[in-house]
Amino acid sequence: MKTVVSRCPIEETMRVLSGRWPTLLLYYLKDGTKRFSDLRRDNPTVSHRILALELRKLEDAGIVRRTVYPGYPLRVDYDLTAPGRKLVQLIDALGAWWVHTENDRVGGSTESNLDTAA
Repeated sequence: MKTVVSRCPIEETMRVLSGRWPTLLLYYLKDGTKRFSDLRRDNPTVSHRILALELRKLEDAGIVRRTVYPGYPLRVDYDLTAPGRKLVQLIDALGAWWVHTENDRVGGSTESNLDTAA
């Protein structure tokens, strides 16, 4: 993981959530506990190694809880912690913002049309 340059909470949050997979993993975990294989099925293009690294990063940040059950085959479950559930609310709000502002972004507001005409 990259070294934190400042103590800015936004920088620390982005350090944990940056990349392609962390927010998607939180999205898939918002409905409840999942096993590693379920998360692989939900994200078929992520490699086994990257999925494990991203889940470990979220676990180290206190966003995801990992539970290992003894026995064979080994069973590992992942679910959101209380801070993780709060974070999912923010991610859902970002998604709603994206949908709500689509016309402004895609339809071309007056300001963006003026910028391209210059």
